Amino acid sequence: MTGDQERVQPSGVWATAVGVARVRALESDRDDALFRDPLARAFAAAGGLWSSPAPLPDEEGARLRRLAVAISIVIRTRFLDDLLDEACAAGVRQVVLLGAGMDSRAFRMDWPEGTRLFEVDTAEPLDFKAAVLREERATARCERITVAVDLREDWPAALAAAGHDPAAPTAWIAEGLLIYLPEEAVELLLTRIGARSAPGSRMGLTLGSRGVIDRFAADAAPGSAASLWVSEMPEDPVAWLAAHGWQAETHTIRERAAAYGRPVAIPPRREEGPGGLVSAVRR
Repeated sequence: MTGDQERVQPSGVWATAVGVARVRALESDRDDALFRDPLARAFAAAGGLWSSPAPLPDEEGARLRRLAVAISIVIRTRFLDDLLDEACAAGVRQVVLLGAGMDSRAFRMDWPEGTRLFEVDTAEPLDFKAAVLREERATARCERITVAVDLREDWPAALAAAGHDPAAPTAWIAEGLLIYLPEEAVELLLTRIGARSAPGSRMGLTLGSRGVIDRFAADAAPGSAASLWVSEMPEDPVAWLAAHGWQAETHTIRERAAAYGRPVAIPPRREEGPGGLVSAVRR
């Protein structure tokens, strides 16, 4: 039996992680790449998105929306890379990736000695990922621990069983995740994170901007990422996170893109509200 036959194929929400990997692979090929992800192409190819990507839409607005999503993936990846570097510089040695998908930070970033990185996701994407990692003979640069559990279930118990220490500061990452969760599930997730976060813990979130679901609904094909979006950021994300015990800052994609020397050429079509890139420290 071949590796392709053995591998679990992408489906449902986690299939969008393969699309994210394709965007990261294309960014990694640039001379001025904001990050290098040497495994991204292998993930995209294994999911059938490298040699035969989805065709571009005919309508200009739809093409611009597709481009906006790709830009946001690139900028948020760099933003969260920087957040993790800063957390490690502050002495954090536990990292938890919630809905880890095809995240390869355990393999591509430089980690201080003693760093433990937990990848939390359901078994299907973790199995898919493991097959690709075996084929690529990838070696993690830290202690990497996978935790196969649905985030709708008691994932804190599974994380504890895997060795996470709530008494030590943790860097939490929820990248491209919350937009797929209903509001009550987002609130529960934040409550559970807070319960396992010692003072000095860090958190990086990406939030759907207000109105994004309506803007993308017109050309969201069934099964596409946009068709699965269900939640947007609160009106005041800083106050919202303060109520959960976090001191937060928000940034827009445009702000961070300009800071990285990659200004967004697409003009804004509306007044921008609070940014959907969030960095927070546990008080």
